[in-house]
Amino acid sequence: MDPKVRDDFPFLQRDPAPIYFDNACMTLKPRQVIDAINDYYTNMPVCGGRSVHSVGMDVTMRVEESREAFRTFFGAKGREVIFTKNTTEAINVVAKGYPFERGERVILSGQEHNSNLVPWLQVARAKGIEVVAVPPTPEMTFDLEAFADELRKGAAMVALTHTSNLNGYTAPLAEVVGMAHERGARVLVDGAQSAPHSRLDLDRLDVDFFALSVHKMLGPTGLGALIASSGALDGIEPLIAGGGTIIRTTYDDFTFAGVPEKFEGGLQHFAGIIGAKPALDYLSRIGMDEVEAHERRLNARLTQGLVEVGGVTIVPPLDPMLRSGITSFLVDGMNPHDIAMMLDQVGHIMVRSGRHCVDSWFEAARDGPWLPGHDISGTCRASLYIYNTEEEVDIFLENMRGVTNFMGGGPIA
Repeated sequence: MDPKVRDDFPFLQRDPAPIYFDNACMTLKPRQVIDAINDYYTNMPVCGGRSVHSVGMDVTMRVEESREAFRTFFGAKGREVIFTKNTTEAINVVAKGYPFERGERVILSGQEHNSNLVPWLQVARAKGIEVVAVPPTPEMTFDLEAFADELRKGAAMVALTHTSNLNGYTAPLAEVVGMAHERGARVLVDGAQSAPHSRLDLDRLDVDFFALSVHKMLGPTGLGALIASSGALDGIEPLIAGGGTIIRTTYDDFTFAGVPEKFEGGLQHFAGIIGAKPALDYLSRIGMDEVEAHERRLNARLTQGLVEVGGVTIVPPLDPMLRSGITSFLVDGMNPHDIAMMLDQVGHIMVRSGRHCVDSWFEAARDGPWLPGHDISGTCRASLYIYNTEEEVDIFLENMRGVTNFMGGGPIA
């Protein structure tokens, strides 16, 4: 990775320089994105899609340019792009609006983020569908055999995380989609952690619904997208109805607009939509293959170093090539929040601690085969991105040795 990349991120210019290893939660923003947002608020702070004056038309044009940029970036030329607040809203659009019939089944993986679990459980309560989770293998990989067994029992929808925010493992999406479609099931993919980190061709993968958050891929907060095949959207009721979603109303009737307008109710996040395009352009200039390779190089170095630190256990799979840029770990006898605070206070190192919104797996793990003999009420998670360096990894490892030494009665550094 070109070291000059770091110059584009104002947050990294602070003194003392932060080591930001919390990228699975949110990535930093480059100047190009910040400038685009400022440009909107300074030079075109008006509505798009409504007014016909020149500035309003400029906003409308830039929104559509951004929508097209999503199609290009994700290999989705034959698909619809619907702007949402985030991955969570995109999943809820499908879950709450899909025309399920009582008794139909939805199959999930066993390590879903709450955003791809709770909406389906809500629908189960409201409509009487059945929600089934397929636990991961003991190595924390996707269990294709158990998945096939559940598919044979029938499914209307398969909804799974592509790349886990818990351990960075990427499910075999092509195989899952093929198996699901053979059985007549739709497939929704939570792409929050795969969209920023790997090259995707959604037309080729043929997923029905793909949900993502722009704040995890250099872009503004408060913006996500649902990328869907046109046929998959048939029959789905909008989550939010009102301004912009209709073409006709009377006092007792209404007619919805077409896609995407039907699903984009109310005033949109124009600054965020306009700011998303330079984020996609930035990643395109680097190349997603290079993004992925850079993360794996750093994660291999980080993993090797952590293995050598006494008392540290990594959440499987142990092979860093199977974990993208994410490493979740435990330290014997230490609360993960204490570790995170010590790293921050002593080394200006920012990691995530807790359950990472995958509470269901942590509950199942009490009696599961994944980390026997460990108290896994939570973990620390180091997650890497394009601006992180080998030097930062080495500083992190030095501080981790200090943390474990401190627990053994020695000085922290």
